[in-house]
Amino acid sequence: MAFSTQDSDEVLSEMNVTPLVDVMLVLLVVFIVTAPMLTNAIPINLPKTEAVAPPDQKDPLVVSIDDMGKVFINKDEIQPGLLESNLQAAKAKDAELRVQLQADDQVDYGVVARAMASIERAGITKLAVITAH
Repeated sequence: MAFSTQDSDEVLSEMNVTPLVDVMLVLLVVFIVTAPMLTNAIPINLPKTEAVAPPDQKDPLVVSIDDMGKVFINKDEIQPGLLESNLQAAKAKDAELRVQLQADDQVDYGVVARAMASIERAGITKLAVITAH
């Protein structure tokens, strides 16, 4: 594509990038083919061992709030005012207590916020809020 200028004898040259693109694509293919061969391929016979079970993880304590605002701890209904004391008792039994909070989407935000505040006041630092995706 030539650009017109005031002097018709002057020619502007453009760089043809097609060969450059071709070379780059060839280099990319070479890299893709040779990359798996660059791993450390020293043949080693590993020793056989017995499988070791991972340490047992305790199930988390589940705090649920249904659409009517009722509070449950692991399927047991409790009074909302007793949530903090129940959590403190559970925390005293297990210092690494994990809590999962799940609330119905129709529940008033204030009920959920009070439950979260009770969990925090009980000294629980491991809290997961369960949602659906």
